[in-house]
Amino acid sequence: MNLYYNFAPMLLAKEWTILDGLLLAGIIVVVVVGALYFLNRAAYKKMDEQQALIDSTKMSATIYVIDKKRDKLKNINLPKAAMEQIPAYAKMMKMYFVKVKIGPQITTLMCDKNVFNAVPLKKNIKAHISGMYLVDFAGLKSAEEMKKERKEKKKKAKENK
Repeated sequence: MNLYYNFAPMLLAKEWTILDGLLLAGIIVVVVVGALYFLNRAAYKKMDEQQALIDSTKMSATIYVIDKKRDKLKNINLPKAAMEQIPAYAKMMKMYFVKVKIGPQITTLMCDKNVFNAVPLKKNIKAHISGMYLVDFAGLKSAEEMKKERKEKKKKAKENK
């Protein structure tokens, strides 16, 4: 205890130099970078586990795409059981949804941004589905290929004018 009382006035009484400030800032930066590194590593580990789970439960189906939109979860008609399992922070975020018809049943699936951009409307596609998640689809162009085609069409339209 005596050390604490003697040490605190020394810190407060000492005049801080630029070198002391840089040293303190350096220590803070190292601590923050280290914490972010370990958090990032844990997030990647969790993401790998989830991707393995998605890959293990993935199945193929022929679906008809009715509609697609980016909206909040509360505006989408999802089953009550599914809404209860979704974390609170995800309920506030906007997500990508695709309304599809699988056989006689119409359902709403979540998907990635890349899949969302590449999915064609009003077409039958062979898709890979994992639960309520549209993983990807086969036999059609990817989002990057579609982007290139749109750019080429714009160039041709400008040249024709």
